[in-house]
Amino acid sequence: MSTPSGFDELIHPSTRLSVVALLAATEWADFPFIRDSLSLSDSALSKQLHTLEEAAYLEIHKEGGGRKRRTKVRLTARGRTAFEGHVAALRAIVEGAGPTAPRPAPQQHAEAGR
Repeated sequence: MSTPSGFDELIHPSTRLSVVALLAATEWADFPFIRDSLSLSDSALSKQLHTLEEAAYLEIHKEGGGRKRRTKVRLTARGRTAFEGHVAALRAIVEGAGPTAPRPAPQQHAEAGR
């Protein structure tokens, strides 16, 4: 089976896919909101955001300074297109698998001594 058009290896890992899916539902999201929503550490989220930013899939905006510094993140048009294409590719994979036959119920073992 070939990989469908639109499948994106960059956003496929579950953590990055979760980040992009969360961002697809909003215009901008604060770093703490993303971190807490996905139960990630600051460093784990920062690493994923950096990878996605390098691919121009997101824009990161920092405002304020010191302890009041606030980081906001949003998907770029390129990131949104990549996400939508990836979701369509995943749907094509699932639909291409066809309906699965129901599995037979496990057989009951006869009681010992019968």
